[in-house]
Amino acid sequence: MRSDCFSCLFASVLALSTMASANAQAPAAAPAAIPPAAAAGQPAANLTSSAPGAYEFAPGVLTTIPPQLDRGDAISTHDVVEIRADKSLAWTPSSTTKSRTLFEMAKDAVFVNEVWCLELSFKPLRMVQVDVPQPSGRLQRKNILYMVYRVRNTGAGLTGKVEPDGSFVTAEKATDSVKFIPEFVLVSHDRAAGERVRKAYLDRIVATALEPIRRRELPKGELLHSADMPLQELRIEAGRAQRGAWGVAMWEDVDPQIDFFSVYVRGLTNAYQWTDPAGAFQQGNPPGTGRKFTHKTLQLNFWRPGDELDQNEREIRYGAAPERGSFYDSPEGVAYRWVYR
Repeated sequence: MRSDCFSCLFASVLALSTMASANAQAPAAAPAAIPPAAAAGQPAANLTSSAPGAYEFAPGVLTTIPPQLDRGDAISTHDVVEIRADKSLAWTPSSTTKSRTLFEMAKDAVFVNEVWCLELSFKPLRMVQVDVPQPSGRLQRKNILYMVYRVRNTGAGLTGKVEPDGSFVTAEKATDSVKFIPEFVLVSHDRAAGERVRKAYLDRIVATALEPIRRRELPKGELLHSADMPLQELRIEAGRAQRGAWGVAMWEDVDPQIDFFSVYVRGLTNAYQWTDPAGAFQQGNPPGTGRKFTHKTLQLNFWRPGDELDQNEREIRYGAAPERGSFYDSPEGVAYRWVYR
């Protein structure tokens, strides 16, 4: 009887712990501004439109990263620290096995998530010069680094299920409609005196740059900034038409001396992980106290062989710089990878 009561209590605490651990995607960062003069006279990419929102670019213009999900994204095991912290729950029953007690069931408990992942396609990193309004009310000419991209819901998704023998396996499960809440962070991997130069730049909305970029990159389409993108419902696309939603990430005041860097894209998947550091949760604390979350993020690697003078977008290369794989914390020759951060 006591075992049954504890089993019910375990289920309730487990549900509470899971709710407290629910993944919350970061809100889209606020952007900066950019004037419409810059890209005039720069030819648009060679593209044709076969359907509303569907574009075909010349070979090599668009790089596509397919969705990637694995078992660890959907199924994980954790001690339920909210229960294991209470040592008074550790007891030996007489009518059932010890493994059926609440305290023991809270060890290596299985958590199942329904996860999805979007496809990302992007054009080469480029630059545009625009006049950006300043707090003083004046305009300042600035060099804006940007990336035009497309996201699509291809139906890639996973969930976990229990086999008759009690083991857990993954099964494909598509999500009909998802939203992309983008976070693009440009992170430097440069070294100075052997130490990493720690610089990071969050995507900004540079309003005066949006229209010049659209005219140059997608003259017949709509280009969304990071605050408008989350408003789009991305439904599963079938067939040959590849519409998706087109957006642009922009970075302002990037140090022109940076040679090695990555763009980390968060929001392409709802997969996340968590850890409970030893001793972080104490009996009586609210559920989830001290819990650390990381989110599955796409790392895109780049490098540029030029210097800070006379910056040129043609110098920016996609992929890790030769013999510099360690700078990106990845093996040599890796252009992209999925990481938890």
